Amino acid sequence: MDQLKAIEAFAALAQDTRMSIYRLLVKRVSQSVRASEISDLLKIVPSTLSGHLAILKRAGLLKATRHQREIRYAADIAAMNELISFLLQDCCDGQMSNCGEILTLLKAPEN
Repeated sequence: MDQLKAIEAFAALAQDTRMSIYRLLVKRVSQSVRASEISDLLKIVPSTLSGHLAILKRAGLLKATRHQREIRYAADIAAMNELISFLLQDCCDGQMSNCGEILTLLKAPEN
């Protein structure tokens, strides 16, 4: 990921409603969510929601699929992984021992 793409992604998330939308979709990462359901759950009028979804999609943070007349959205986890990797690629000047707390947060919980 290049720096301009990262800035676009952060700018898309740097707004209260869009952050709420993204966090909702991350919670439901195993399924896509209808735009109307996002609207209902977050109490966002559809016309406003449409603009927010477009910004998140343009930033590469969402995937959208059409099912007949409805559009379903899902968080693009690969894009977020790429964004986090961009941030951390030079972390601690190669001294991984300094990044222990960050790495612990990123470690997947074991089942």
